[in-house]
Amino acid sequence: MILLDFGKSDGLIPVIVQDYETKEVLMLAYMNQEAWEASLKTGKATYWSRSRRKLWLKGETSGHFQIIHNIFIDCDDDTVLLQVKQLGEAACHTGYKSCFYRKVEGGGFKIIGEKVFNPEDVYK
Repeated sequence: MILLDFGKSDGLIPVIVQDYETKEVLMLAYMNQEAWEASLKTGKATYWSRSRRKLWLKGETSGHFQIIHNIFIDCDDDTVLLQVKQLGEAACHTGYKSCFYRKVEGGGFKIIGEKVFNPEDVYK
């Protein structure tokens, strides 16, 4: 088993999630030891939900699963980069492909992404 350093941030490590083909950054999430082990075992991205305080298999509600293609670990063993195949076209619960669909411009932000699904239809 690959050992990561979960001790630096109260048992959680940041996970950068990237489309494995386009390299677009889709989202940032967190893993604890249990989520890490589940991701390795199943090949599906599993995270720790800080808001719900429980394990979160990405796509369990929406059907928008993330199939892991590559895993990279940083030099300090405390950050993970997942390259995934995003099923269902979107990683963001707001309906955008990427959670990073807003760009800071001037004193505000500009929406640069395009919605690919209606969240009201998915999260009833």
